[in-house]
Amino acid sequence: MQQKPCHLTVTHYHRKRISHHFSIERLFDAIRANMPSSVDCRIAVAPFVSQGIWRRCLNVLLAPFCQGEVNHITGDVHYLAYMLRKKKTVLTIHDCGRVETLRGIRKSLLLFFWFRLPEKRSSLITVISESARSELLRYLNCDPEKIRVIHDCISDDFVFSPKAFNGEKPVILHVGTKENKNLPRLAAALHGITCHLRIIGRLDERQISMLSENGIEYSSVADISGAEIVREYERSDMLAFVSTYEGFGLPILEANAVGRPVITGNILSMPEVSGKAACLVDPYRIEDIRAGILRVIDDDAYREQLIAYGRENVKRFSARTIAKQYALLYEELYLAGRT
Repeated sequence: MQQKPCHLTVTHYHRKRISHHFSIERLFDAIRANMPSSVDCRIAVAPFVSQGIWRRCLNVLLAPFCQGEVNHITGDVHYLAYMLRKKKTVLTIHDCGRVETLRGIRKSLLLFFWFRLPEKRSSLITVISESARSELLRYLNCDPEKIRVIHDCISDDFVFSPKAFNGEKPVILHVGTKENKNLPRLAAALHGITCHLRIIGRLDERQISMLSENGIEYSSVADISGAEIVREYERSDMLAFVSTYEGFGLPILEANAVGRPVITGNILSMPEVSGKAACLVDPYRIEDIRAGILRVIDDDAYREQLIAYGRENVKRFSARTIAKQYALLYEELYLAGRT
């Protein structure tokens, strides 16, 4: 006789949101909306912004009062695991980017409090790509089987929206303005190409100066809603996402879903996420980025092929598919905790 799935109450622990940081929240909103009926997900938002020792300590002390039959720390507040029941806790680590930017004692402290101690206090860890898993295993001394790959999903809000490509002056969408988003090299690659660069994210004075020096026509927007982000993709002609570091690369899928050709990096998680649905370039070589952009602009057949591949690619990352994978993981953790 086939065993019926158990009914579970799962607590999703979230960070207290800062206005311009919302990607994790959007991701798990989509996952919860597609979760099987056997899983009842409840949200516990950390009461204090994750800044400073005392705010974090208060978040740790209050977290146990919200526990479910399974606890899932969804990201960016790894330390909430300290006082949760280990057998019932799964931790999602999205990337190790912070580790790469630090040296000396600061790096050692971050590794211990943000990665190694939370790992010891969690029964399972999920990461969002094989690339992120390989990276994490460089820093954690744990059984590799403890770390599972469950990809990010694409929100159902992103749907195919065909648009005639503006070959005379394409709108090139760029998402993010942190250092890893590689805006300076993209701007240099666009020098002399007739286009409009649309940037999602806050620009600093150095970036504004660099765009001006390269003669880039651009506009930018920040702190926009999920619906407004969808419209930015719909109004664009293509996405340039040539990051030097990504744990996943969700904008690749968002552009795939809307039906826009993508240029992205040939390193880390980006080839894993894009498959055949992107023009892969070396994000460290300005001439390679430029060649990729020109190929997408000039080669109609290639551009249409990328769009077609993109529509197929997003099927691997549907919210329903990813939610089912989490539901199976929750059930596994729950049953293991009862033995």
